[in-house]
Amino acid sequence: MKVYALAVPSRLSLDRFAREARLHPVLVQRYVALGLLDATRDAGGGLWFSPTQLHQVARVQRLHADLSLNYTAIGLVMDLLDRVEELQTALRRSERRGHEQADAEVAGGAA
Repeated sequence: MKVYALAVPSRLSLDRFAREARLHPVLVQRYVALGLLDATRDAGGGLWFSPTQLHQVARVQRLHADLSLNYTAIGLVMDLLDRVEELQTALRRSERRGHEQADAEVAGGAA
């Protein structure tokens, strides 16, 4: 009988994270040691992961498999991709404020 989770857990153990990422736990530990994945340690030294890290590990796997990048290059590319995303978010926010300001000026001029 298969059991389905009803809620997304707030954090995943190393074994569960590795199973869901379809990776060996040792490889996941290596990614953490290289700074490619974020994890927290409990008092016993066990690694715990946010479920959002599954997206991050998929990105690492794609960069390694599809572009044949080494782990140093993967870290650099991920930093650049994160920076691009931050800049795009800031640009969208700035554009939205510009539109709101223009709308307010039009509404103020019409009154």
